[in-house]
Amino acid sequence: MRYGKQQLLKWREERLIKKLEKEKKAKESEEQQASSMDSESKGRKYTLSIAVPGSIMDNAQNAELRTYLAGQIARAAVVFCVDEIVVYDDDGSTTRGANGTAVDGEFGGLAKSGQGVVQLARVLQYLECPQYLRKHLFPLHRDLQFAGLLNPLDCPHHLRATEESPYREGIVARLPVKEGSGSYVNCGLNKEVKIDRCLQPGVRVTVKMKEGVPGKKLRGTAVSPSCPRTEAGLYWGYEVRVARSLGAVLAECPFPGGYDITLGTSERGTPVDELELPHR
Repeated sequence: MRYGKQQLLKWREERLIKKLEKEKKAKESEEQQASSMDSESKGRKYTLSIAVPGSIMDNAQNAELRTYLAGQIARAAVVFCVDEIVVYDDDGSTTRGANGTAVDGEFGGLAKSGQGVVQLARVLQYLECPQYLRKHLFPLHRDLQFAGLLNPLDCPHHLRATEESPYREGIVARLPVKEGSGSYVNCGLNKEVKIDRCLQPGVRVTVKMKEGVPGKKLRGTAVSPSCPRTEAGLYWGYEVRVARSLGAVLAECPFPGGYDITLGTSERGTPVDELELPHR
């Protein structure tokens, strides 16, 4: 009888353990689904692009005002969370290489066929770049002579060393690593971050930070620049694209399927308050 009671108690104990394990797995599954749904709700799948003619720089009277004008465009883009700025050549004056792309050049000045497209694109890229990366990515150039006088955009990815964020922008450092063991990235912190991929030194990269132990190596994962937007709903700056014409703005769209809604206007266009978009 004693042996039978022990067997019964053991059977009940095993049954209780299985029940608790089943409840634990169900709870973990629910938490995982809730986390996944929360992540999807936080993310932003759509993008916003604007197109600006390079000839707008011709309206400024000197180099300092041209830089200020570009800074105003960059600030407006950040305020409205623009993901792409397309600078297009509306008068065909941009110097181009053999493959038809805009090349490095100097701005010709007021009322001249100059490099307004190139200068505007360069200043926009400079302002979007985090401050701790600019010296690595932007050599001294005449177009950026007055860029240091502009107010910082203070985007979410313009982080200080003391600020915490799940993502950071960095540049692959020229530090020795074992073959196949990843790369070190300068993310504006007190020490470099070790990532999982071997990348060419000098390349800008978006890093998803891993939770680390104080005093230990910082580790992260190289991700797409769009991940902060699609996964966490963070605004992560804008891309700058140069187009050879207004038609190329639409024809060379980098997004699959092109732009789904396109709006164009002029100083004599319809006021935005009176505009009605089609519902889908």
